[in-house]
Amino acid sequence: MKQFKKQFRKTFPSLIRAALPLILAASCSDDPDLKPVPPDDREYGEEWYAGGKNGTIFNATARAYKQPVQPVNDDPVLYRQFMRGEELAGKSFVTAGETGYSGLGPVYIRKSCVACHPSYGGHSKRVDKFDTSDSRNGYLLMIYDPASPTLALASKYFTGMTQTRAVTPFKPPIEESGIHLTWNEYVDEHGNRYADGTPYSDGYSYAGTLIYPTVEVEQSAILFPDFDMSRHAASIEATIGIYGVGLLDAISDEDLRAQYDEEQARGYSPGVIGADIDETGLNPYFPGKHPGRFTYLCTRATLDNGPGANALWNITNVTRPDRRYHYITGEYARVMSEDADVQAALKKTAEEIYADLMSTGLEPEMTMEDFDAFMVWHRGIAVPAARNLDDETVQRGRTLFHETGCTACHRPSWTTRANYTPLPALSNQKIYPYTDLLRHDLDMKEPGRARLCRTTPLWGRGLLPVTSGHSDMLHDLRARNYEEAILWHGGEAQIVRDKFRAMPKADRQALIRFLEAI
Repeated sequence: MKQFKKQFRKTFPSLIRAALPLILAASCSDDPDLKPVPPDDREYGEEWYAGGKNGTIFNATARAYKQPVQPVNDDPVLYRQFMRGEELAGKSFVTAGETGYSGLGPVYIRKSCVACHPSYGGHSKRVDKFDTSDSRNGYLLMIYDPASPTLALASKYFTGMTQTRAVTPFKPPIEESGIHLTWNEYVDEHGNRYADGTPYSDGYSYAGTLIYPTVEVEQSAILFPDFDMSRHAASIEATIGIYGVGLLDAISDEDLRAQYDEEQARGYSPGVIGADIDETGLNPYFPGKHPGRFTYLCTRATLDNGPGANALWNITNVTRPDRRYHYITGEYARVMSEDADVQAALKKTAEEIYADLMSTGLEPEMTMEDFDAFMVWHRGIAVPAARNLDDETVQRGRTLFHETGCTACHRPSWTTRANYTPLPALSNQKIYPYTDLLRHDLDMKEPGRARLCRTTPLWGRGLLPVTSGHSDMLHDLRARNYEEAILWHGGEAQIVRDKFRAMPKADRQALIRFLEAI
């Protein structure tokens, strides 16, 4: 544990530091398959450029979610930062030793970014057991109060994303062996059949079934003696894709609020805007209040205080100059400081242990230079170009997507603001993320804490089988393909789902082909 073991950070030897950018550049930029340019001399319409002209990569390989936007690729300084940021995202942090990746602990969620985000930009695969040592499992555990109108987290005891790993001699807030994940079959009011009598997921090995997860946590697995699990609930949320988040960050607050106002006036899909979040002092570019747009519940408003900037700290508990304290609760510090095993191992009093755990002046384990490089990578990942948009079936699916009303929430395009200071090249880009960045109630069976959930950006999702080996979707990955994802759209999207159910099979397939193409 970083405060109580002899730890120190060493940078890479200067020779390796100097050579690394050259090695990385030679391994990436010289590969013609990775060039972010159209693959032939055809004229591509603007909808092919899902991330705009500056934010799109023409790559449909397993590396499609890993490429820098063209302006980063062209700038030697930004490119070196991007590659260093990717390196930080891919490495596993450790508790101690002569390494540039020290700092894990006292408790943590995962050892690296890629542990939750396979292929860097993608999200995790649905699993049958909550086991964070499983490389497929990117789920985050939420403990909340089901009786609260806002489904408030049990934040006195647990961090927002519940930690289930600890560095000796410390103990995790919840032992993973006491977390039980169950996948339940669900039959809707139509008997899981389309209007033409065809069973859902026709042609798949799991034909006719829909599934949803429930989570139970044993009281004996919880560290806190006065926490009553019977008065609380647990749910899982999958990690969100990373690619293109810089472009979403570049959408103006004014345009996002205008979208909210438009949906409210229409009354068809009264999306819920993310709360205005006070980020004064955290965001050097836009101090003040901004509508949330990141995370399933839109709890993060800008990328500087968004999922990646926070996750690099709170998933691993690696400190840096702007976060010189642990991602833990005061209750956890109290219980650990009073634990006889911890006191014996550290040879410190309860008061000393508590003070160390709650200190706000810990030694930074990551430099701001590395964090800045990480943020260049985070906001600079390109969006894969759309594919096959000139295919007749895909065009039919596009027409159905609009006619069915999917665009009420999955707004096709936005234009980024004119002065996106963090990465100016992402300014003034017409992008096609297919999201309104607002929260909606889909009235799903057992949705967990994400009852009101952000409209998922659809760009690039059709490449999940290529990049990540699966097609699992929705906030808890209950949908195993696009078809099931649509069939889970109830509540505000009930009318759209009903139209999809009533379509002939050929039209249903055409709509899915379009989703796979964008």
